[in-house]
Amino acid sequence: MRRRAAVAALLLLALPALLPAAPRDSEPRPDPGQVAALPSYIRRVEPAAVGIHVEVPRDRPSAVTLGAERWGSGVIFDAQAGYALTVSYILLDAERIEVSLRDGRKVPATLVGLDLEVGLGVVKLQGGGPWPAASLGDSTKVAAGDVTGTVGVSEDGGLVATTGRIEAVRPFAAAWEYMLDRAFVVAPYNAAFGGGALVDASGQVIAITSLRLGDAPYVNLAIPIEKFLPGKDELCDKGRVASRRPRPWLGLYTFSHEGGGVIVSGVSPVGPAGAAGVRRGDVIVRLNGEKVENQEDFYTRLWKGAVDQEVQLVVQREARFEAIRVRPADRYRVFRTSGK
Repeated sequence: MRRRAAVAALLLLALPALLPAAPRDSEPRPDPGQVAALPSYIRRVEPAAVGIHVEVPRDRPSAVTLGAERWGSGVIFDAQAGYALTVSYILLDAERIEVSLRDGRKVPATLVGLDLEVGLGVVKLQGGGPWPAASLGDSTKVAAGDVTGTVGVSEDGGLVATTGRIEAVRPFAAAWEYMLDRAFVVAPYNAAFGGGALVDASGQVIAITSLRLGDAPYVNLAIPIEKFLPGKDELCDKGRVASRRPRPWLGLYTFSHEGGGVIVSGVSPVGPAGAAGVRRGDVIVRLNGEKVENQEDFYTRLWKGAVDQEVQLVVQREARFEAIRVRPADRYRVFRTSGK
């Protein structure tokens, strides 16, 4: 299930839970020998690592691409409130959430909010604290070559921990209208990457691992914690970073075209571009009269506008050009992104 959700997120995410259950005595407990053998900086965050099991109603928009049942990792960062941080695609449209702790407990949780521009989300564990929590660090000085540890939880509740290094610090753009100006590429990859905590040599969380990239030997993409911290309090209080203007969303999946422009590789069934007539295989060559050079240029130009402000796309379709007017949407109104 984890692999299916991750593959769907890589290819189809346009943005880009569980029934309350009592603790089960039969659930696996951490192997003391394994935990003791881990580096100290991983042991510091290990008690706060959690598994997150999500159920989504089958009639919700994201169930088509991400599935109605999902599994991911997360990390508790607030001992008193019980807030845990993970990736947004695990939680999108979540109705029921269950969190597995390292001591074997399974507790229900509620969706607090998502930051779709960054790609992160927060859940709140139900019950009395304090909870084991990790410290959030400073990711702004992270550089290629830095020692890291990635800590996730497998679908069967096992700890998945890897030591590694930052392979690169670079911008990242993806098919589902998603782009970061700064992201971490981490090697080797961790199989429990969807929401796993990336920690530095002091054991502080510096990023949340989001995706698996490339071919074997794979690497992970991680979202720096600096992208989360400025809006953390607002996200937890309001369910979204409301003070930041939402990005106009078309509901397209694209990749750069070698000759310029972007090729439409998919169209969301609930997105405005599909309703306006954009089709898979179209090459978008202009946006509001200006030439589109590549995917990054397309996003930059699109996000200069506002939600509900109409844009004009010029698409090349077979041997002809066609102008299509689209009124972008606010994804926060399309998907369930908070419990508010």
